[in-house]
Amino acid sequence: KFGLFIHWGIYSVLGAGEWVMEERGPASYTGRPGIPASQYDRLAAQFNPTQFDAREWVALAKASGMKYITITSKHHDGFAMYDSSLTDWNIVDRTPYGRDVLAELAEACREEGLKLFFYYSQLDWRHEDYFPRGRTGRQAGRPENGNWDNYIDFMNGQLRELLTNYGEIGGIWFDGMWDKWDAPWRLDETYRLIHQLQPQTLIGSNHHLAPLPGEDFQSFEHDLPGANTTGYNTTEIGTLPFETAETINQSWGFNLTDHDYKSTDDLIRYLVNAAGRNANFLLNVGPMPNGKIQGEFEERLHGIGHWLDEYGDSIYGTRNGPIEPGPWGVSTAKQDTVYLHVLNWNDSILALPALNLEVKEARLLRNQAEVPFQIIDQALLVTLPTRPADLIDEVVILTVE
Repeated sequence: KFGLFIHWGIYSVLGAGEWVMEERGPASYTGRPGIPASQYDRLAAQFNPTQFDAREWVALAKASGMKYITITSKHHDGFAMYDSSLTDWNIVDRTPYGRDVLAELAEACREEGLKLFFYYSQLDWRHEDYFPRGRTGRQAGRPENGNWDNYIDFMNGQLRELLTNYGEIGGIWFDGMWDKWDAPWRLDETYRLIHQLQPQTLIGSNHHLAPLPGEDFQSFEHDLPGANTTGYNTTEIGTLPFETAETINQSWGFNLTDHDYKSTDDLIRYLVNAAGRNANFLLNVGPMPNGKIQGEFEERLHGIGHWLDEYGDSIYGTRNGPIEPGPWGVSTAKQDTVYLHVLNWNDSILALPALNLEVKEARLLRNQAEVPFQIIDQALLVTLPTRPADLIDEVVILTVE
C-alpha cells in the first residue's frame, strides 16, 4: 500500500531536479536549452556520495510504514546507478565513489524484508542508438544516425543485469515511452524477458496510457486513479492494480530551490485517498548528492509512520471499500470489516448509501468508542462525535456480515 520512490543520480550534483540535461544550459540555434553530453558527463566526476548508507535509507522507509522501495537504476540521462558491464557510463566506472549503490540497497532491503523495485528509463538522452530521436534530448550533441534495434538490445541487456545480479526484484517501473509512442519498442520481447528471468517481478509503465499486454499494474503520476489534473494521465481505468506516484515538494530529483513542501497531513490524506481507490501510494524523495535525505523529507516520512502506527489497520491489506469515494472521504475494506475514512465532514450525521451487507457494529478506530448508526430508506446514517481540531482522518470501523 505504501512505498518509497527514490530519484537519485549524477543530476543531483546540480540541485535542480532530474531533467537538468534537458532543461538547463544555454539555448542552441533551435531556441531550446539543453546540456550537451560532452559537458553533462563532467558531473560524474563530481558525484561522490560519501554519506550514503543503504541501511539508513531502508530504516527510514520502514519507520515510515513503507513496504517497498523503487529506485532509479537509469534515468533519462542514461547513467546507470549500478555496475553495468554493457557501458562504462555507470557509477562504478565513472565516479570517484566507485560503489554499486543498488547492490548495497538490495542487501539492506533483504535484511529488513522490504521489496525492491527498479525504475528504468526507456528514454535515453545520451545513447547514440536511441535513434530516430524523440521529442526530448535533441541538444545532447549525438550524431544524427543510430541503430534502434541495437538500443533495444542494450536496454534488454541492462534489464537482464538488474534481474540477475541483485536478488529477487519486486518489479520494474518503466518510464519514457511517451518520448516516442509510435517507436517499435518490442515490448512483448522485453516483458517476456522480465517474466522469464523472475516470474514474480511486476511490470508497470508510466507511459500515460491504459495498461498494455504484459503489464501487471497501472501507474499514475501526480494524480489519483481516474483523475487527470496534470494533463498527461489517462482517465481510462483498467482492471489491474493501481499505483500513484507523488512528490513531497514539486521535484523528483534533489532541488535546492524547491521549498514547496506538502504538509504531513496532506500526504496522509493522499495515502488514504489512494487506498480508497484501490491504489498503492509511491512517495518520492530526491536524496542529496552526498547521499543523505534532507530533513524536510525525513520529518514528513516519520510523521506518516507515526500515523500508520495508529491507523495502519485501515490501510494495510485492504482494498477499496463498498462505498464510492465522495466529498466526505473514502472507504477501505478487508474480510468482515469496512473502514470509513471521514476526511472532510463536520456535520454530526454522515449519510451514505446502505451496504448490501448487514452492519453489526460501528466503532471509532482511534479509541474504540461505539458509534450510533441506523439504516433508513436505503441510507446508512452514522452519528459522528465532535471532531478534534487536529484530527486528519476520523476512521469508523464497521463490522459487517
